[in-house]
Amino acid sequence: IAKLAWIGKQIEYHYDFPQDIEWAKEDRRIFILQTRPVTTIKETTEVEPEIKAPVLLSGAAASPGIASGPVKIIPDASQIDRVYDGDILVTEMTTPDFVPAMKRAAAIVTNRGGRTAHAAIVSRELGIPCVVGAEGATTTLSDGQIITVDGARGKVYEGKVTRRIKTASVSSLFQESIRTRTKVYVNLAQPELADRVATHNVDGVGLLRAEFMIAHIGEHPNYMLSQNRGGEFIDKLAAGITTFAQAFHPRPVVYRTNDFKTNEYRALTGGENYEEPEENPMLGYRGAARYIKDIDIFKLELAAIKKVRQNYPNLWVMIPFVRTVNELAQTVKIMNSEGLKRSEDFKIWMMVEVPSNIFLLEKFLKVGIDGISIGSNDLTQLILGVDRDNATLAKEFDERDEAVLMALETAIKVSKSMGVTSSICGQAPSVYPELTEKLVGWGITSVSVSPDMIGTTRGIIAKAEAKLKLND
Repeated sequence: IAKLAWIGKQIEYHYDFPQDIEWAKEDRRIFILQTRPVTTIKETTEVEPEIKAPVLLSGAAASPGIASGPVKIIPDASQIDRVYDGDILVTEMTTPDFVPAMKRAAAIVTNRGGRTAHAAIVSRELGIPCVVGAEGATTTLSDGQIITVDGARGKVYEGKVTRRIKTASVSSLFQESIRTRTKVYVNLAQPELADRVATHNVDGVGLLRAEFMIAHIGEHPNYMLSQNRGGEFIDKLAAGITTFAQAFHPRPVVYRTNDFKTNEYRALTGGENYEEPEENPMLGYRGAARYIKDIDIFKLELAAIKKVRQNYPNLWVMIPFVRTVNELAQTVKIMNSEGLKRSEDFKIWMMVEVPSNIFLLEKFLKVGIDGISIGSNDLTQLILGVDRDNATLAKEFDERDEAVLMALETAIKVSKSMGVTSSICGQAPSVYPELTEKLVGWGITSVSVSPDMIGTTRGIIAKAEAKLKLND
């Protein structure tokens, strides 16, 4: 039996996929008669029975799970210290400076926002229930009121509801052990989660967000520079990044350089002195444009990256929100001048999240980058003209729309034709697992998802790859 198990593992390793093996035994010899990829892996999702309690609010299901606790209404980030362990955080919308309170909360409810809002993304990473777009939550609920949040159904119930604790299914454990050709990366931002998530069957970090670490530093970089404290900023940012690079080493960690918008920068200490108010920060002074115009801040970030790479060369860089080919060229030039040049162990990626990236992708790639990662959140809202945080238009924001799917397919196939790796790091694969099968069919190199979707995504990819092998 032990020898047969060993042979089975060797065959599975060779084909990089679970196998259905036929074998025979004669005396002490084992003969392998036939092997083929398993095509019967089924999803075994156990659905919790609906809660029998009065429904107080309904919104968008943003992060699964059920939690009960006392309401704590927080009008703005200046009051986040009022949130204690086990409270239900209720607010208009969250921003990066809410994160310390979100870590203490048992669940989160917001008046506004859609499934790609800040609250939704962070809640999925933290593994806590979240309902967004629950209009009137801050006025309907009251401080201290006991409620239950069902993040899978997008419901807020009156009172405390007990629920049974589910253990991991055999299916999920199996998904955590299989291997696939298409890599599965994880989206992360919270340093304290790095060690735990790194133990999962994941090939690296496909999106390491800078914003939460910078929000934790708490001061505007230019404000720190004005006090000759640039070195302090570098050290603190490097310490945060190191946590991830160390936990996942030697697997790659793709660090997305800071994509703070003006309203988020203004919330930092000293920020009001350096940031002008904008009517629409989402389309404002952000991304690569900042690196070119505010080069001193970008150089601080690059210095932190270089410092980490002295010990952890598995750290790569991804440039966000690049509007034009010239912006990308100038950004890469700045990186090169600071000693960060493409090499065997240092890769430069670009986020594909602006429609111009799709139309002119060949020209962007010819600038000289190693990979792209599709930011489906921004790309979807810009293609469809839908504010992703507008609860009224939540149903119109759909990554499965024909126009968005055409853009995804184009990005993947153009990248493949030019020998550039492709990935996706938006919320789409986490929210719509069926989309992952399409991505694999188009030839995507990797898929990056929230921590709670690692096993499920690996299983979906395994099935999709098995189908492709059968078709071949």
